[in-house]
Amino acid sequence: MRAPDFTREGIVTDKLGQLLEEVTDEASFLRFVLALKDDYEADRAEAARLPPAPYSPGPLGWENGTIGSFLEAGADWAEATSQQAPHKNPWHRCASILFAGKSYE
Repeated sequence: MRAPDFTREGIVTDKLGQLLEEVTDEASFLRFVLALKDDYEADRAEAARLPPAPYSPGPLGWENGTIGSFLEAGADWAEATSQQAPHKNPWHRCASILFAGKSYE
């Protein structure tokens, strides 16, 4: 069996994007949050195996590796996008903010 491809377009990240699109309620939001955690852990494991260059994102695209930088990036993205199209589903909006925390700078 072939090992998962831990690239930005890899298996874990693809699943994460799909789960983000499926967020409509609390249960789907929680599935997304757990997948985001798995994505982070896979990124850290692959980075430990093959460290990225300094100031580069992790293998799965994680730019923000501390809780502080993750939350700040999500909040910054939320502010930057707050005036865009109406946010009809608050569960999806919250999931999108968390997803942005992964890589928004």
